[in-house]
Amino acid sequence: MKIEILGVGCPKCKQLTANVEAAVKELNIQVEIGKVTDIDKITEYDVMITPALAVDGAVVSSGKVLNKDEIKKILAR
Repeated sequence: MKIEILGVGCPKCKQLTANVEAAVKELNIQVEIGKVTDIDKITEYDVMITPALAVDGAVVSSGKVLNKDEIKKILAR
């Protein structure tokens, strides 16, 4: 599984990254976590509001900071 945080590095993007890392740790799963900071690459995902979260190339959230429990629900699917 590949998880990508889409954003230019704002505080909300950093918080989303921390929440993703905490959720992955609690679920004890092996994933690849990446950051997409290039605005052109972010718009290729059709994301206009960051932060955004993509799982295996599909955007599952945009424009909000998901908390750890919300992320765990997404990853458990």
